[in-house]
Amino acid sequence: MGFFKRLLGIEYKPGEPEPLTDEHFESMVKECGLPCFVHFHHLWCSSCQVMGGLLNEVGPQYVDRAKFFKIDVHKNPHTATLLNIPSVPTLVLFKDGNPVDRINGLIPLKPLKEWIEKSL
Repeated sequence: MGFFKRLLGIEYKPGEPEPLTDEHFESMVKECGLPCFVHFHHLWCSSCQVMGGLLNEVGPQYVDRAKFFKIDVHKNPHTATLLNIPSVPTLVLFKDGNPVDRINGLIPLKPLKEWIEKSL
């Protein structure tokens, strides 16, 4: 049953990106207490799916040092517009609730991990 819950996005392993919506984006990111990496994506974007898989892989390595979230820009356009997200996938780093850095587009695993490490 756990496999199907993960497949449907109902159950997450610690460190994997948790879904956000426009309604609770600000409170979740500001109250996090850790650096937050937010993956702006769209369900039908293949590059976004690859980036999501990479974040599922690396997120658990940073459970005590960072928090990972994801937000679908099609279902949550207000946050994407507010943060001027021009395209997906986009990964934005927030510290103390403020955006401080971003990556636009898909990048390989090694540079992604290096960026995360440098950002912490």
